[in-house]
Amino acid sequence: MTETNGTPTGTPTGTDVFVVADAVAWEDLGGGVRRKILGWNPDMMMTRVAFEAGAIGALHRHPHRQCAVVESGVFDVTIDGRTQRLSAGDGYIVPSNVLHGVVAIEPGVLLDVFTPMREDFLA
Repeated sequence: MTETNGTPTGTPTGTDVFVVADAVAWEDLGGGVRRKILGWNPDMMMTRVAFEAGAIGALHRHPHRQCAVVESGVFDVTIDGRTQRLSAGDGYIVPSNVLHGVVAIEPGVLLDVFTPMREDFLA
């Protein structure tokens, strides 16, 4: 994926072990939210999700287990009816099939990891 001089040589594939973030395009999800799929294998997937201030990651549930770290910004994160304000360096864990969502209080970025991978994100 990257030559020895650090120049990206192509778009990452889901099976590569290295990801060059600049080689991955953002996907506009609407409502001030966009996502980059950084890498995956059948057991896990890593994504970066950027939110404008006030953008909402609507309450939802899925069978995947999820953990996330706040890379930047401030978010109100709701998991199973509990809400906590989190900022850069904080994180959270979502068990399988538990209702959860976020609201961006400030512009920010979340780094999400799912297990198993989110096949629906690749469709």
